[in-house]
Amino acid sequence: MNIKTALIQQKRSANLQANIDQTCAEIREAAAEGAQLILLQELHNSLYFCQIEATDCFDLAETIPGPSTELFSALASELGIVLVLSLFEKRSAGLYHNTAVVIENDGQILGRYRKMHIPDDPGFYEKFYFTEGDLGFEPIQTSLGKLGVLVCWDQWFPEAARLMALAGAEILIYPTAIGWDPADSEAEKKRQLEAWITVQRGHAIANGIPLIAVNRSGSETSSDKRNQIDFWGNSFACGPQGEFLVQTDEEEATVLVDIDLERSEQIRRIWPFLRDRRIGAYADLCKRFRD
Repeated sequence: MNIKTALIQQKRSANLQANIDQTCAEIREAAAEGAQLILLQELHNSLYFCQIEATDCFDLAETIPGPSTELFSALASELGIVLVLSLFEKRSAGLYHNTAVVIENDGQILGRYRKMHIPDDPGFYEKFYFTEGDLGFEPIQTSLGKLGVLVCWDQWFPEAARLMALAGAEILIYPTAIGWDPADSEAEKKRQLEAWITVQRGHAIANGIPLIAVNRSGSETSSDKRNQIDFWGNSFACGPQGEFLVQTDEEEATVLVDIDLERSEQIRRIWPFLRDRRIGAYADLCKRFRD
């Protein structure tokens, strides 16, 4: 089964409505080109507000279901597409998540994934805003297959990808917001980008399934003007042997790619990693560290 998939890589502004209007327009364009599955970047409605800790930023959060799911559900139904959103979820007063939502081609919300691994680094102060996810690593069944949706920082953890694969995910999907500190040297920037791509290609290979990462692009300065992130784009899709299927550069782009889900069966037959796992010897993985 081939799924024509669109990756929408965008720059964002402080104008929320303009951002949303642009996203809707680009979704329409991708659907017109035949996209069946359309993937958006992490926290696509707004600027990446986590560069600073500011309580006013919680005003950006919304309930699920809520305004964004209502808008994008209607669009998915109109266009007959499966859509993966990334939203700042308000679950209750003082309880917020970084949440991906999967919408079926009839507009139904099929499920959500709350980001499990939450970073707290200079310019990425996500622990201030987001509670760790509590929905586990569960793929979401769609008309196009089982989507293993994870979010950004999750992409560095092989455990997350493995658990999604063990639960039957047929493809791994990572909405992302990652970039460079402008002070980084060119050599350091190259190392970071290559590490990001390499670890995710490794997840595809180790689990024998395709993987798609959709990152934002553009330079964003924090509201207090103290921080800046140059988002590196480079969204890509790879197959179950880690082979590149499509890759962008640092600029805004919407790219389409055919994802062949049936290829995973052939690769798992010649590389049966799941068969050869020594599950009785992995108990120490549940420890923080072996002292």
